[in-house]
Amino acid sequence: LLHPTPTIIPDPVTIIHEVQSLARLETIHYSVEKVITAETRQGPFGFLFGDRLLLVAHGSVIAGVDLADITESDISIDNNGVVTLQLPPAEVFIAALDNEKTYVYDREVGFLRRGDVELETAARLAAETEILKAALSDGILEQAQVNAEAYLFRLLGSLGFSNVRISLASQ
Repeated sequence: LLHPTPTIIPDPVTIIHEVQSLARLETIHYSVEKVITAETRQGPFGFLFGDRLLLVAHGSVIAGVDLADITESDISIDNNGVVTLQLPPAEVFIAALDNEKTYVYDREVGFLRRGDVELETAARLAAETEILKAALSDGILEQAQVNAEAYLFRLLGSLGFSNVRISLASQ
């Protein structure tokens, strides 16, 4: 009675807005944890009017190369059988929070205030941005590029091309 189980009832109607074909080669996955503090009205009267929460955010960042960006002019085979492939630059495909692992660790609401319903949403958006920044500063794009080149080098080698050159396409 004191802690009822919530009842979740999804609407039976689903609207699919878009379906898109992809040709992405995902070459690296980062799993990141970040602690975010979000607060409003903190100051000398924070204990009365403030709202503060501590969010422990878990997220994933996936990067790789979009093979759909490769054109016919990016691939060539010379008379000696040397395959040259100009690879597009690596990009981040997904940077998202894992909602099952992300949680509010602590929340303090002032005595004369209700909790700000938008504070957790703002903290989650900030966490998603910070998770992406952490992966980028750690070199996710550079490693994704190296991994893509290594994978495609092995793939082309397994197809019988013994001499393969892979370079970064000019942007």
